[in-house]
Amino acid sequence: MDKSVQLPKIGFVYLDHVMRFFDRSNFKGWPDKIDSVTYHWGNDKQRFINEVKRKGIDILIGNIPATAYETFREISRALPNVQFVPSLDAQFANKSKENVTHFCKKYQLPIPKTDVFYELDDALNFLAQCRYPKIIKKSYGPSNYGGYFVHKVDSFAEAKLLIAEKKYYPVYVQEFVPMVADIRVMLIGHKPVCAFWRRPPEGEWLTNTSQGGAIDYNNVPRAALDIARKASKAANAEYWACDIALGNDGKFRILECATAFAAFPYIRDWIGQYLMWLFSNGQFAKPYIPLNNWEELGKIDSKLLRTMRQIAFSKPSYSQDCGDSLVEQDSAMYQLLPMELRAYEEWPSEIWNFQDNYVSKAVAMLCQQVCASEELGLEDSAADLTAQSKAFINLSQQELVDFFYAIKGVGKALTGLIIEELGLKGTLDALNQNPHQLLKVKGLKEKKLLTITEAWQAFVSQQVNDAMTDKLL
Repeated sequence: MDKSVQLPKIGFVYLDHVMRFFDRSNFKGWPDKIDSVTYHWGNDKQRFINEVKRKGIDILIGNIPATAYETFREISRALPNVQFVPSLDAQFANKSKENVTHFCKKYQLPIPKTDVFYELDDALNFLAQCRYPKIIKKSYGPSNYGGYFVHKVDSFAEAKLLIAEKKYYPVYVQEFVPMVADIRVMLIGHKPVCAFWRRPPEGEWLTNTSQGGAIDYNNVPRAALDIARKASKAANAEYWACDIALGNDGKFRILECATAFAAFPYIRDWIGQYLMWLFSNGQFAKPYIPLNNWEELGKIDSKLLRTMRQIAFSKPSYSQDCGDSLVEQDSAMYQLLPMELRAYEEWPSEIWNFQDNYVSKAVAMLCQQVCASEELGLEDSAADLTAQSKAFINLSQQELVDFFYAIKGVGKALTGLIIEELGLKGTLDALNQNPHQLLKVKGLKEKKLLTITEAWQAFVSQQVNDAMTDKLL
């Protein structure tokens, strides 16, 4: 290795209470110190940004959980000279099932027929008329925790009861696809490095091993590998995994895809070797990971396999007979490839963050009522009182805090988040004219918004009544 070549400074992204995917041992041989920056949740965004700058990190490596995804979108924008690996665009599918659907539709990847509803009435109308069975899933965050947030419903009555009980938002509905099994494919640099079947127990439909599903590594179809590779390339992901169902109809469909997945330590080592090659401009050797290695490694007891580290293969030298020529063609077809560095956002939150940005019909109607009341004013009052009712109501910060504290269910923490996110002027603008802006505040959902807006209308009415009384006196 040429020590005169300066390597980028790399660091790990860690988050409190979140399992760590990488550590220093996955980057064996990297000569420089590998730093880390830990996100502590809450109001930790600016401190995190400052620490990254202070440590001079060029590349931040790590998966972002769904609940922190939008915050890290903002962090990445505040650090334009820092490369996030995987990029926030590559991690778009990590956030929600809905995002997986948008991603697959854009790149024409096969998925079960899917409908997403942000209006409960629309969901119920659809479910009252559709054919069953259907699958209803939790969309926000990884919904495949052992299959516990994936539900099969056989009738409208079951669907309605499930939605009332689980309160999933949005309502994410998929066609139920009877399947032989599903296939997990893991890729590094768009090359499949591990693949296996997951077969459901007799008479069951969930394939998750925690639900009794069985794993085997033999004869994974090339068609499934090709679909996974196409998805990895579309995501421009350094590492990637796909769960692909093989239906009874012989068709393959993507069920899940993400950069966040469970993997044995030796696979995380391979990712580290690949990233070191990628970051070092050829100073580190490109790892050789043979296709179908999983068929042989899969014969090792999993208890032993999970303890094995830094598994390495020598690149073979092919002869010119027919059999070796075919093997060589396979190797050429599935290569470890570098990523494309992009200077644009493919999935900007302003457009694709429906989870936080969607304004429901109820909220939109409420906003219209607020605007209409301002337009209407007090027609039967004196002209000066009418002008007053239309005026933008200003409060000091302490008066605004007192207003929020008086609302049941809005405590000190939420009040602080609102004012921190929107500022005094922005909060007053939201209350006076644009209530939906309050939905930008983390943890503030529609029900709370309606409570705050109703309290504000009552507050405004009281202010107007007091003004009228003072005028009459």
